[in-house]
Amino acid sequence: MNPQITRRQLLAGAGAMSALAMFPKLAFAQQGSATTAIYPGAWEEAYRGIVAEALRETHGIDLQMQPLFAVDQIAQARAARGNPSFDTFVLDPGPRVMAIENGLVDIFDASRLESSAHLEPGMIDEHGVPVAAQFVGIAYNPNRFDTPPTDWADLFEEPYVSRLGLTGFQTTFGTVSIIEMAKAFGGTEENVEPFFKELQRILPHVATIGTPASMPSLFQQGQCDIMYTNTQTVGTLRARGVDIEFVRPSSGVITFFTTMHIARGAHEVANAYKYIDTVLSTPVQQQLMQAPYFMAPVNSEVTLADDLPLSDMSEIADMIQHDWSVINPRRAEWIERFNREVAS
Repeated sequence: MNPQITRRQLLAGAGAMSALAMFPKLAFAQQGSATTAIYPGAWEEAYRGIVAEALRETHGIDLQMQPLFAVDQIAQARAARGNPSFDTFVLDPGPRVMAIENGLVDIFDASRLESSAHLEPGMIDEHGVPVAAQFVGIAYNPNRFDTPPTDWADLFEEPYVSRLGLTGFQTTFGTVSIIEMAKAFGGTEENVEPFFKELQRILPHVATIGTPASMPSLFQQGQCDIMYTNTQTVGTLRARGVDIEFVRPSSGVITFFTTMHIARGAHEVANAYKYIDTVLSTPVQQQLMQAPYFMAPVNSEVTLADDLPLSDMSEIADMIQHDWSVINPRRAEWIERFNREVAS
């Protein structure tokens, strides 16, 4: 059958083509959505304000966000049994290993990311891609000490220990910091016993003990003047007018990545890749690095902020990283022991 095209149909078609030429974004109007798990708080706020808008402008995709901490993402995905409520995970190293070991992430296809060319070699693997770097070291109030600390062992001696804010293994930055403290006293990634030995000695002297989430506020209030944390927290406090500086320990800056992964059984895989590619794009990474979010980029095309502890993304390869397949089996015991010993 060869239907006749009427003059009205021809004019309607021409009008539609003219509209698309004048307003090219209309071509994306029916591209659907992607659903991502996202960390509550600053991550959700940043992604709602920057990433979601960029994804809509570039691809016409609506970003739906489910605010979930990493352990909750994994719990939900396991319970879903291959029918997850979100298309992408966002995870720190420990939960990332758990998600992979539990078969919750799909094989990652780097060829679907235009931005992959701007990442350092080896960053992308078969499981996912980093979207933000974390840099961990020592933060202190420069007005309270004549000289800054230079290494992890310094935190256990005066004048620093009596102004130390102490927190445990609940977070990634807390865990890796304590591992490096243990190493300063002869420990290893598997053996943090030297830290616990020193902990008993200093407990009567530390300024405060708190949860990781409370430590920035305790520092801002002056209840402690030295803590172990990441550059994102330092930037946030400095933007509030707090006197704070970041120290690179003599043993080296710790780094780890927050990564994204395609959930196995994801419903909107194509849109999920476009979402991740948008996160990794140079303009978005540049915006996320600025106040008030201070998220360290992984895109090598980004002009790095002066207060980050590197001048080129290639320097990450020389920073201290940890093997979470070794840490994960021990971490629950470390958390329980730390909580017990500081409470006794």
